[in-house]
Amino acid sequence: MSDNPLDSQFQKKSEFLIGIDSDGCAFDSMEIKHKECFIPNFINYFGLQPISKYAREAAEFTNLYSKWRGANRFISYTLALDLLEERPEVKARNVQIPKLQGVRDWIERETKLGNPTLTAEVEKTHDPDLEIALKWSLAVNEMIADMVHDVPPYPNVRESLQKLDPVADMIVCSATPNEALNKEWEEHDIAQYVDAICGQEAGSKKETLGQAKDCGYEPNKVLMIGDAPGDMKAAEAVGALFYPINPGCEEASWERFIGEACDKFLNGEYAGEYQEKVIAEFDSYLPELPPWKQ
Repeated sequence: MSDNPLDSQFQKKSEFLIGIDSDGCAFDSMEIKHKECFIPNFINYFGLQPISKYAREAAEFTNLYSKWRGANRFISYTLALDLLEERPEVKARNVQIPKLQGVRDWIERETKLGNPTLTAEVEKTHDPDLEIALKWSLAVNEMIADMVHDVPPYPNVRESLQKLDPVADMIVCSATPNEALNKEWEEHDIAQYVDAICGQEAGSKKETLGQAKDCGYEPNKVLMIGDAPGDMKAAEAVGALFYPINPGCEEASWERFIGEACDKFLNGEYAGEYQEKVIAEFDSYLPELPPWKQ
């Protein structure tokens, strides 16, 4: 059976299609997930205890406070390892940073970067890098399931979904595992407004949004709502429009969406000058260089 809900339950019913990211976009869940669940396990499983301060800084930068924000976990945490490897304070402590070449090779050849495909790869290759990455990822999911609950959607998310429900098809388009997504959207009773909930098992955001768009939507009638440059790149790659939820200003972004941007999209006035304006503003929020390099 396919892990992709688009294969079984999605069909075009409206002229508009909207993809919505979840963590950090619909829900204020990025901070608790990374700071309390991902990063402690990152330090523990990859032997970063001697440089835990720097490991935390690197992982927070790649996952929360940079243009890499919102990337798949295996990509963003190998990027954090790269930042650690070149940091002078880490070199001075003679700490061996794991290269995880097996994980990097897997990232290059696989598009569905999730635990099911990683488990299959571990069973096939018994690669020690993949084995430790899987243990880390499973531990993260277990901690998230235990810790992350009662985190509501941002103000105006529910209202936006209710406004769009009669006129647009909507999908969740996320790099979060399907199980966590379903739990969070159902816990707060907003799963009823979307036609499919697609996490990392369904493929990349580009693949998910592209597959849905190919059901017959016109380009200017497809919109991706996200909080990360990767969301914007996914939209651009499939010829969709993009509305940004600015990190740190999420409430204001959703207020602007329901009060202004939503109607512009539905009225065919979003593409062009308006989209360029909100994307330019979004681009100013996230740096490429970490503070210790500036």
